[in-house]
Amino acid sequence: MLSYRHAFHAGNHADVLKHTILVDVLDYMTQKDKPLWVIDTHAGAGLYALTTGYATKLAEYRDGIAKLMQTNNLPEPMQRYLECVRFANADGALSCYPGSPWIARHCVRNTTAARDKLFLFELHPTDHKSLEQNFSDSKRQVKVEHSDGLAGLKALLPPQPRRALILIDPAYELAGEYKDVTRALRDALVRFPSGTYVVWYPQLCKRDSINFPDRLKDVVPRGTSWLHTALSVRAPAPDGFGMHGSGMFIINPPYTLNANMKACLPAMVKHLGQDDGAKFVLEGQQF
Repeated sequence: MLSYRHAFHAGNHADVLKHTILVDVLDYMTQKDKPLWVIDTHAGAGLYALTTGYATKLAEYRDGIAKLMQTNNLPEPMQRYLECVRFANADGALSCYPGSPWIARHCVRNTTAARDKLFLFELHPTDHKSLEQNFSDSKRQVKVEHSDGLAGLKALLPPQPRRALILIDPAYELAGEYKDVTRALRDALVRFPSGTYVVWYPQLCKRDSINFPDRLKDVVPRGTSWLHTALSVRAPAPDGFGMHGSGMFIINPPYTLNANMKACLPAMVKHLGQDDGAKFVLEGQQF
């Protein structure tokens, strides 16, 4: 059963964390004059309306991206992320939010010297149709697949250019999805150990969610760098319901990412925190 629609949550605090990191990693990886592949296993629709439709029901963007749009003196990586959001809203009003595929296409290159490629997987039929429409003008650079992204990784790894960022961010609404991610990640690291893997997860009052960072650490091969960052915008609810934050686990991160997140995370807590339970986590291992 596929019921999750990211449009309900577009632009929330989790997207701010996820996309700040995505932009920062892509900015670093596109400095090298060699082609890059970006593989998004759960791409969603790619672009989301904020003033009509699903996003208006919960309006989570108001406690996320909307709080940052008029904020000054943010760390440079957050400013770069906001540039992407503003580029998607050419009229100056915050009327839509760019998802990971849109942001990735904005950050990668399409030149003779370095023609980067995007591989986007989406299983939800409605979101897949929207994804195809949103990238209909980029068919030479962007390949959209209506299939399971975790299974699709096997055919793409190792990538032809030997350089790739793999973004894994399912909804974690299906039974066994945490195990599916760790299993797919372990297999992917055997096929392509030098890839940069970016895994998103929700902070929930559930055992699978709480234990997930440690399970991801167990997947990382010995001698491989990793970085774990998490943003809690509030204390967990007394009844245990709802998402109080989210985390990102990056394998083979750019060496600059730790310092950049050290600057960004306090700013996220300051501007997006909802109560005294707001906090962040930043830990890692570099070789």
